[in-house]
Amino acid sequence: MANEKDKNVFEEVKDNIQEKVDERKEEKEIEKRTDTLTFDDYVIEKIAAIATRDIPGVLELKGGFFSGITEAFASSTDTNTQGVSVEVDENNVVVDLKAILEYGQSAPRIFTKVKQTIKEKVREMTGLNVTSVNMKVSDIMTEKEFNQAKADKN
Repeated sequence: MANEKDKNVFEEVKDNIQEKVDERKEEKEIEKRTDTLTFDDYVIEKIAAIATRDIPGVLELKGGFFSGITEAFASSTDTNTQGVSVEVDENNVVVDLKAILEYGQSAPRIFTKVKQTIKEKVREMTGLNVTSVNMKVSDIMTEKEFNQAKADKN
């Protein structure tokens, strides 16, 4: 009879210990979890595009080879990032732009303002650090030429 009682006590102790071990494992799992805030690349591209389009002297951001094909199938909101691509690595961002600038404007001054504005806006809105901004000027046009080309396109 004592053996049976000992077995029952042993089983109870064993179950209690296993319960405590399981609880501690669960607590450790909860401790491992961290809060995260992440962004789709599209969001960063959109911030950079909007910031760039607001700079005087930037007439338009231009997409690459596939942009015409993409535009044909995309919704109107998808063209918001045309001419902008980003690479995001942990907390760092590299922004690549393709732009049409206004004839007679200083490309270096525009580029400096674009870099400064993109870095500020991305940092302010996402907390991410823009480590590099690369801008390729794909064309220059007078404002009149640009408006005419835009009207012809529509």
